[in-house]
Amino acid sequence: MSQHILPTAANLLGLCFVILSFIRVMKLAAETVIDELMGAAIIVFLITSVFSYASIRSNERTDHFEKIADTVFLVGLGLLTITAMIIVFEIV
Repeated sequence: MSQHILPTAANLLGLCFVILSFIRVMKLAAETVIDELMGAAIIVFLITSVFSYASIRSNERTDHFEKIADTVFLVGLGLLTITAMIIVFEIV
């Protein structure tokens, strides 16, 4: 499973950077919470990538690292979902 989590987390991390950059360029950072959510999502997907990579490279604790990566990945998806709902329903 880690072979699937690692590239997906890396792609979503890049997407979060694009969204964060767009928010900053449009000068909406002071008016919304989206930049804070994207910052948190970037950190979460980075942690996911590290644990997923550790799961691939480790011989001993593969299952443990993979479970952590999977759980943290779901947290990141939750942050992206919350951000999408804020944007779609124009809560900001």
